[in-house]
Amino acid sequence: MIRLFCTILLCLGTAAIAQDGGAASGSGVVLRGLDKVNGRTIDVEVNSGATTKIFGLDVRLANCRYPAENPTGDAFAFLTIRENGLSAPQFEGWMIASSPALNALDHSRYDVWVLRCITS
Repeated sequence: MIRLFCTILLCLGTAAIAQDGGAASGSGVVLRGLDKVNGRTIDVEVNSGATTKIFGLDVRLANCRYPAENPTGDAFAFLTIRENGLSAPQFEGWMIASSPALNALDHSRYDVWVLRCITS
């Protein structure tokens, strides 16, 4: 039920972007990672199609989209996040910078969220 609700909201957000002039794809994304055990944070840039390590997680970016008329207004990133050494994803889907809790990684130790798309 929650995933359906998130999908509906994501579709509504995407429709709003389309009405405002469409969405553009960024060349990458800026993510923030948090280690909840020691409170350490790290900001990481990931290029589209690339995978990077954030603490004990492998994070792959498929696409980062943003409003074409307002590049700093929001960011939508399609991420696949796996714990190191495991094949099943911990998270796979769209994360939204303006609503990080809407579709979030559910991990006991780590948190990852989208800050912005890389537009140049």
